[in-house]
Amino acid sequence: MIRSLLIANRGEIAVRIIRACKELGIRTIAVYSEADRKALHVKMADQAICIGPPPSKESYLNVSNLISAALNSRADAVHPGVGFLSENAEFARKVQSAGLIWIGPDPDSIDMLGDKIRSKENATKYGVPCTPGIEGAVTNIDETVAKVKKIGLPVIIKASAGGGGKGMRIVRKLEELADNIKIAANEAEKSFGDGTVFIEKYLEDAAHVELQMMGDKHGNVIYLGERDCSVQKNHQKLVEESPSPLVTPEIRKKMGEDAVRLFKGIGYSGAGTIEFLFKDGQYYFMEVNSRIQVEHPVTEMVTGVDLIKEMIRVANGDALSVKQEDIRIDSYAMEIRVNATSPGTVKEYLPPSGFKVRVDSFLYNGYTVPPTYDSMVAKVIIGAPTRTEGINKMLAVLDEFHLEGVPTNLEMQKKIINTQIFRKGGFGTQVLDSILKEIG
Repeated sequence: MIRSLLIANRGEIAVRIIRACKELGIRTIAVYSEADRKALHVKMADQAICIGPPPSKESYLNVSNLISAALNSRADAVHPGVGFLSENAEFARKVQSAGLIWIGPDPDSIDMLGDKIRSKENATKYGVPCTPGIEGAVTNIDETVAKVKKIGLPVIIKASAGGGGKGMRIVRKLEELADNIKIAANEAEKSFGDGTVFIEKYLEDAAHVELQMMGDKHGNVIYLGERDCSVQKNHQKLVEESPSPLVTPEIRKKMGEDAVRLFKGIGYSGAGTIEFLFKDGQYYFMEVNSRIQVEHPVTEMVTGVDLIKEMIRVANGDALSVKQEDIRIDSYAMEIRVNATSPGTVKEYLPPSGFKVRVDSFLYNGYTVPPTYDSMVAKVIIGAPTRTEGINKMLAVLDEFHLEGVPTNLEMQKKIINTQIFRKGGFGTQVLDSILKEIG
């Protein structure tokens, strides 16, 4: 039984988890680096423990310090949040070995899906359409060049252990393939400690569509609709919306059934996201994130399901509180990420509010945003009956967002969603270039 929970993370996701725990009557333990001593999640938790100096490697990525904090605070469970160690199977195993409950999928499931090559093999095994490419890892460059000649250009080189655009290279000329394989492998080695890369056909300007999944330990798995995350800069998402303008109810059902088959096949429990490339009415498996996503509030707004509470209940051994037939996608939601363009001290902060308006943030008046971590300082989420109403509502809501002392991308985000290109919908991941041209 979970009575107390340690959040092995920081920022808005830590605040989000603390709020869910309070509603469930669960005692919360925050951890913080020296840079986060005055952070909001530290103030909100029932207990807070310093786990090291500002660098992530010495604090939020310090497994022994996190386990010690959990044991010393008599926590029953650990929620990893997003980023940091959230998809680290070894951390999950050490949490469990310490007699603690891991709020997330089983470590074996993380292993099966965390490695992109292995993940693709599992997707193929359970009949999920995958992007065409060369099977397995690149082991011989000359052989790989010969295979690429057969499948044709362009291709994309990806890091098997990676994400966020690291170890990723698009190749349009055969004579550039060998050098790009070496560059991608070196970058993957530096970023993830694993230089393994693989090659797929590059689907030009495909949309990025992902399905929110949830499973329990009783064999139940459901999908909670899709999110379109195609507006990206350097592979980092800027705007997320649900439903996708490209996905019909028929395609959603087929995608969902394919995803459920995969997740059931590997015995997945907890929250997860299966990501697809979508082009010309066809979807292609890309990867699985075996954790909660930054953009999970979009799904919560559309479905009315509290995904964090559901994660905690599932980890506690409860069955899912909702069934597939309970999930209805008959409205619209959007999330805008507010990123700080440089550190600063909040002089005045007044977030927007209203019907179906939500702001997830860790800001407060007088707080100094440190330069040490991710640049996102807030997420603004709205719900509306239709996409057109949602765009107009988000523009009005962002006009209300008042923040002094910390420069952000807020004005650019307003311009992006107010362009004709965005309003029309149905675009791929290269849309930002066209949007910026329209903005001028």
